[in-house]
Amino acid sequence: MTSAHLLERTAHAPRRERRKDERPAELLDAALALFVEKGYAATRMEEVAARAGVSKGTVFLYFPSKLELFKQVVRRNISGRLGLWDGRFADFAGSSAELLRLTMLLWWERIGSTPASGISKLMVSEGQNFPEMAEFFHHEVIVPGQLILHRLIERGIERGEFRPVCVEHAVQGVVSVMVFLALSRHSPNACTQNFMTLDPVAYLHHHADLIARGLAVAPAQPKESLR
Repeated sequence: MTSAHLLERTAHAPRRERRKDERPAELLDAALALFVEKGYAATRMEEVAARAGVSKGTVFLYFPSKLELFKQVVRRNISGRLGLWDGRFADFAGSSAELLRLTMLLWWERIGSTPASGISKLMVSEGQNFPEMAEFFHHEVIVPGQLILHRLIERGIERGEFRPVCVEHAVQGVVSVMVFLALSRHSPNACTQNFMTLDPVAYLHHHADLIARGLAVAPAQPKESLR
């Protein structure tokens, strides 16, 4: 059956059938909103059900536990989007400084500017209280995300564009800029008093430039003429 036939079939499917297919996504959207608003511990499965307009039993039909619900929220909104960078790396022909800027802006477009950025605040505030959740987030988001940045910094060093710095420290420098921006969106009074006047895109452009300049190989100094 062709894609066109499948789309036509979906369009003419009974409303109840279409709603059933959409239900997992609706539950995940409801859960994400509640996790960001209330935190992980305070969010109850019945609240997720109410936000999505279904019964509590329906939530457990798709997600057997709150931890599993959280995992699927993260996969749908964060880790499932990290593969986007692989294609960008393979096709990118510009400098590593330009790639760094693109990577930070792409993070903002796909994750930072979305409600999913609130998961960063949740992990900072509650991760230590839920070790299994923290371990999942570490392996599903932190490790792959840092690997992307590792590859980027190493690319610059191999191409002679960046100095041979400690890659781990350089990666953490980039991460700290993005995490601060994410936290500022969801804790404006704690992070900065004037977050509403902060242009996130301009902020990322500025810090991408600062980091790239700090990593850049210094231009060779002309030798003093012999006297």
